[in-house]
Amino acid sequence: MTNEKMSAYGALFIAILLEIAGTTCLQKSDQFTKLAPTVAMATCYLGAFYFLSVVLKTIPVGLAYAIWSGLGIVLISTVSFFVFRQRLDAPAVLGLGFIVVGVVIINVFSTAKVH
Repeated sequence: MTNEKMSAYGALFIAILLEIAGTTCLQKSDQFTKLAPTVAMATCYLGAFYFLSVVLKTIPVGLAYAIWSGLGIVLISTVSFFVFRQRLDAPAVLGLGFIVVGVVIINVFSTAKVH
C-alpha cells in the first residue's frame, strides 16, 4: 500500500473516530440543552467532515462513505452498549456482523479502492 493510500485510510479512521465522538456528545447534549457537549459535538462533526474531505482526494466517495457509515454504525453501537448501557438483541448483533462482513468484502475484493 502506498503512502498516499495509507494516509487516506488514516484520515478516514480519524474521521470515523471524530464522528463517533460527535455522536456520543450529541447523546450527552440532552437535545442541545448542555453547552459543553453541544460545542464538543459540533467541533467533532466539523473535524470529521474535514478529514472525510481529505479522504475523498484519494478514495472514491462511494467506497469512503461505505466504510465510514459501516464502521461508524458498528462502533457507535459498541459505544452505546458500554457508555449508555443500551442493549442489543440477537438480530441487532447479527445485522452489525453483516455490516462488518460487508466492509471487509469491500476492502478485500473491491477494485474501486483508489482514484
